[in-house]
Amino acid sequence: MTLDLILIGLGITLYPLPIMAFVMAVSAPRGVWNGLAFVLAWLACLVAVITIVLALTGGQPPPPKSPPSTAALAAKLAFGIALVVYGLHRRRLRGTARDSSGPSAPDSPTTRTSRMYRSSIWSSAVVAVLLQPWGMVGAAAATVVQADLSRTESFLALLGFCILATFSLLAMEVSLVFAPQPAHLALTKLSTWLQRHQEQALVVLCLLLGMWVAGRSLYQLTS
Repeated sequence: MTLDLILIGLGITLYPLPIMAFVMAVSAPRGVWNGLAFVLAWLACLVAVITIVLALTGGQPPPPKSPPSTAALAAKLAFGIALVVYGLHRRRLRGTARDSSGPSAPDSPTTRTSRMYRSSIWSSAVVAVLLQPWGMVGAAAATVVQADLSRTESFLALLGFCILATFSLLAMEVSLVFAPQPAHLALTKLSTWLQRHQEQALVVLCLLLGMWVAGRSLYQLTS
C-alpha cells in the first residue's frame, strides 16, 4: 500500500493542469490568498476522500480474497486502465492538434483552464476541486481500502500521501510568502515551460502511473 500511495501521490503532485491553474491564481490580485485557498481546497478534497474510505472500512482492511477486497482491487484496476486510456487519448489529440490548424484544432488544457479560472479566492478553491486528477485520486482511494489504522505505518502512509500529493502547490505557496519576487520570477519561467511541455508531461504521467496501478492490481487479483 505504501509504495502505491507514494507513486500515486507523486503523480498527483506533478500533474501539470493544477500547477498551471495555481500559477494563474497567484498571478492575480491578492495572489497569495488565492493560492492559499487553492491549496486548502486541494488538500480538503484528498482528506475527504480518505475519510470516506476509512469510514466505510472502519479503519480495518477487508480480508484477502473477500468480496470487498476483490471489489477494491477491481476498482483500482479500472482506474489504472482509465489512466492509460486517457493518456493514449491525450497523445492522439496532441498529434491531431499538431496536424490541424485554425479553429478546428482542439483547445489546449491551458486554454480550458484559463476559461475556468476567475481571479478570486472562492473561484481559486473551486478550480482546485475541479482540476483534481480524479482518476489518480480514485486509484488512491481504492488503495486506502488496505489501510489499517491500528498500525502506525498505515497512518504515516496516509499522512505522507496527503503531504506528497500537495507538495508542489504547498512549496510554491510557501515560496511566495517568504520570497515573493524570486518566487514570481520562478513561477513565470515554470508557466512558460509548462505551456510548451504540459501535454507531454500529462501523457507520460498518465501512461506510467496507469500501467503501474493496473499491473499491480492485476497481479494482486490473480495471485
